[in-house]
Amino acid sequence: MLDVTDLRRFYSSPQGELARRLIARIARRRFSNCVGYSVLGVGFATPYLDVFREEAVRVLSFMPARQGVVRWPVEGLCACALVEPTRTPLPDSSIDRAIVVHGLETDARQRELLAEIWRVLAPNGRVLIVAPSRSGLWARLESTPFGHGQPFSRAQLRELMRDTLFEPTSWDEALYAPPFRSRALLRLGASFEKIAAFFSLPGAGVLIVEATKQLYRPVASVERAQDALGQFAPAAEPVGVAPAARLRASRRDASPARPRAFTSSRAAPGRS
Repeated sequence: MLDVTDLRRFYSSPQGELARRLIARIARRRFSNCVGYSVLGVGFATPYLDVFREEAVRVLSFMPARQGVVRWPVEGLCACALVEPTRTPLPDSSIDRAIVVHGLETDARQRELLAEIWRVLAPNGRVLIVAPSRSGLWARLESTPFGHGQPFSRAQLRELMRDTLFEPTSWDEALYAPPFRSRALLRLGASFEKIAAFFSLPGAGVLIVEATKQLYRPVASVERAQDALGQFAPAAEPVGVAPAARLRASRRDASPARPRAFTSSRAAPGRS
């Protein structure tokens, strides 16, 4: 897993500054107004949180225990903490907006992580996830943080979100420009990004999905959960209740001493 010093070093480099600018532009467009909101960053999201500090009620940064923590912000009261991502010290429904960067792809407990974010989000809460794309060059080079952990296709990310009760509402891509180290080539990154995004070219380095918190589980998710449960739990023996018309007919034909209201072959409670 990436160390916090590696992440900080990357974002201090020209390559990391380009990645920050291109991703932050999309993040700001999606979360354009956070006045009065509580904003939470998960993973290593501090390069993308400064823009929300002037308008949000509070902005917090939770960094995984295995990754390490660095003080943020540099000036003023500390707003970051070293936490277990699947057990955060926040009450239910206490966060309005969440941003996950360098968090999902490096955690083997992806569903548990998203379930914890679902728990702390308010009923109208939204989450923005930045994850490396399987088709991009950035996910294939370990010289960048996006080259560590599990990259995703759009279909994989969509399925993961829906399994954890999030409904994707918008999709974006960023980092079309190859991860050059040369400053001269990096200056062309923003121009290359605009051209590639305009023509919807393949090969973006990251997928950015915005999703809303669902309050009710879809039928398909319930069926998948029941199928999974059936692998471990024995099948229950159903006890059917007779329809009203058939029940009335059976009462007319049956002996008054032994009325039968159930179609099950088992005796009614209290009778031999």
